[in-house]
Amino acid sequence: MELGLLYEFEAPQPWAKPHPWGQREAERKGYHDAIEQIVLADQKGFSTVWCVEHHFREGRSHMPCSEAVLGALSQITKDIRLGFGVTLMPHEFIHPARVAEKVATVDVLSRGRVEWGIGRSTPMEQTAFGVDIQRSKEKMLAAARTVVGMWEKEYYSEDSEFLKFPPRMVTPKPWQDPHPPVWLAASSHESARFAGENGLGLLCFSIMTPLDKLAEILAVYKEGQSRAKPLTGVHTNKVGTYTLVHCARSRADFEANKLWESMWWWYTTVAEFLLKWELNLLPPEAQDKAFPLLKKQADGDFDITQFDKEDMVIVGTPEECLTKFLRYEEAGVDQVLCYVNFGHLTHEAVRESIGLLGDYVIPELKKAGASRMARSLEASVQAAK
Repeated sequence: MELGLLYEFEAPQPWAKPHPWGQREAERKGYHDAIEQIVLADQKGFSTVWCVEHHFREGRSHMPCSEAVLGALSQITKDIRLGFGVTLMPHEFIHPARVAEKVATVDVLSRGRVEWGIGRSTPMEQTAFGVDIQRSKEKMLAAARTVVGMWEKEYYSEDSEFLKFPPRMVTPKPWQDPHPPVWLAASSHESARFAGENGLGLLCFSIMTPLDKLAEILAVYKEGQSRAKPLTGVHTNKVGTYTLVHCARSRADFEANKLWESMWWWYTTVAEFLLKWELNLLPPEAQDKAFPLLKKQADGDFDITQFDKEDMVIVGTPEECLTKFLRYEEAGVDQVLCYVNFGHLTHEAVRESIGLLGDYVIPELKKAGASRMARSLEASVQAAK
């Protein structure tokens, strides 16, 4: 199993100064600290960094332009793969030609290190861009097919329900042939099955999902993969799961690193944002189901350490983190997207966490993988005899 990273570029509130300088200074620090951390992760052997695309978020996810960030990273990193996590695909968000251009450009600049995630976001962002929510899945898939067509053909044209596009040469073409691997952001059994059936990698989360429940979603994905008809020219059959991750030399360091405070901030901020911007845009039955949980979380009426005890987050010493990562591997995860920079964690604490994971945990995961492969080969040889 591999370790990757997920970055949203946060600017936690309350800000130190009134608007606009409180926001500006928090964002400047957030961007530059994160870039420095990702460069370190490249040196420490992390497999992929996934950068989100979100618009109009507050405190979290101040990264609406992931292609600029990934383009910059392509020039100052060497080995780490660069993930669009994800591009928002319905046509109202962006013309498919622009997606084709920006993803291929980063792939060329990085000499073939791009992973391409697709998604359709949530009602708060969809309504701001005028997305037809009921047809957003159709449009996402149609746009993805269009992008692949633009990469495959010298001149591309389309006359469909969602796009009228005259013959044009779309440039550049991706470095990878035929194009980068494609992943789908999913959070439910239905969407996981959909990703599998379409031959797409699965990007999901465990931040509020116990491992046994996550394993159920992954089983549905694998079942879908068994009858996959790839949506694109690349069949991807992998699972990436993101969660909060913090590694320290000792649990005694958690307080100085502001770990519990930062986890508390993350969970309450997410709930507050959903209550403020998303809940009223959901269908009534979904509102009735979500409100009690979100209200409890926004009010801080929960035990933050329970997330640690149930492995919904991965925090601890290198040895403890390794044990937890191996449980994720047993559940069927191919890559854990480590959300290492969240809340009020200090820059130094995040760098130390990345360093410990790279120096101690990643080598042990590689050893465990090599041992399993050797046992599998030995079993195959014995079976052949």
